[in-house]
Amino acid sequence: MKAEIRKIIESKKAIIGTDRTLKALRSKNLKSVFLASNAPKNLMVDFEKYSGMSGFKIVKTKFSNEELGVICRKPFFVSVIGVLK
Repeated sequence: MKAEIRKIIESKKAIIGTDRTLKALRSKNLKSVFLASNAPKNLMVDFEKYSGMSGFKIVKTKFSNEELGVICRKPFFVSVIGVLK
């Protein structure tokens, strides 16, 4: 899964961060969402609710938000990665 996430990020189809991902979600531009294993529960509930309406796929990773930040090569924690259509 780590290689898949890196491939998505390198292809420039990734949106990193909760606010940007929710904005793309509202405009129905998302194909799937990767969530960190320790993402806040309210965030998971929100994405599951939107998933039912929009039909995008939610992938709950085994990686913590710290590990996702490293995978994305960012100097901060990453809880959500959105994948554009």
